[in-house]
Amino acid sequence: MSKVTIYTVAERAGVSISTVSLAINAPHRVSERTRARVVAAAGALGYRASGAASHANAGTRIAVAAPFSTYSSYFRRFSGMLVRARQASIELIAHDLESANEVDAPLLDALPARRGIDGLIVMGVPLGSAALRASREAALPLVFIDMRRARPVGDDVPVVLVDDEHGGRLIGAHLRERGHERVVFLGEIQRSEDYISAGMLRRRGLLESVQVVDVRCPLGIDPTPALVEVLSRPDAPTAVVANHDEIAAQAWRGLAATGRSVPDDVAIVGYDDGPLGAALGLTTVRQPLEESGAAALDLVLGAISGSGAAVRKVELTPTLVVRTST
Repeated sequence: MSKVTIYTVAERAGVSISTVSLAINAPHRVSERTRARVVAAAGALGYRASGAASHANAGTRIAVAAPFSTYSSYFRRFSGMLVRARQASIELIAHDLESANEVDAPLLDALPARRGIDGLIVMGVPLGSAALRASREAALPLVFIDMRRARPVGDDVPVVLVDDEHGGRLIGAHLRERGHERVVFLGEIQRSEDYISAGMLRRRGLLESVQVVDVRCPLGIDPTPALVEVLSRPDAPTAVVANHDEIAAQAWRGLAATGRSVPDDVAIVGYDDGPLGAALGLTTVRQPLEESGAAALDLVLGAISGSGAAVRKVELTPTLVVRTST
């Protein structure tokens, strides 16, 4: 059998070799239809684009894709992987993605076609059918973190989750004990219907103890005007539950600027528990973020070695951290 090259893929896909290169290395510069043709051709031919020449001596290389520049919590998950990989010959390669709240699907379809990647960990974004198919055709072990697909596609991909519904229950029970009956759930707008977001599960848990009023804001937009409108109603909620600590901090700052006192006028709760929450005195839910990253790396390494096929799901438990904001 003759060697499969970029020219072979280009001929099969009916495109130029430069288009093949762009589809694999800069997928945002190629239309979805063209990218799908290139990925299908590469997968059918078993093509993997050339990577680092020294890969044979570099040990195992794992690509880790997540919206790193949008949410700091993914850096903490990544740090858990780094600690786990420290004593082994494992190279972690980070790929920044747009948040699932900003796009319908991430541009990951062509990543499995890149040579030199032994496994892939995807955090917090859904993969469409094309990307999952590309991973299978490339025989590339894949693990999800913080991702629940709305509709299963073939065999379930191994996944590491945090029990976010339980986290919502913890917040709801705490606020109910403090006398709150009606709360705001402050989160981002979700565009993709391919997954069940952590925020959806947190909200579901909240509903077991309190009534919920939704306030949705695009990423980067100040939520204060929307919060002030809701909190000025006759039946105003008395607490704000934010989908993560950063947006809780935004809400706290904005409401304080309007003269509202936390927690006397309105209580605020976040989610994640990083240095920001501790510095503010923010009541929040602590996620085992570093542990989830380490667990995902263990799963993908087990899939690569063939020793971890029986483990398909790891679910970790969050805890409530009560501070002065409630």
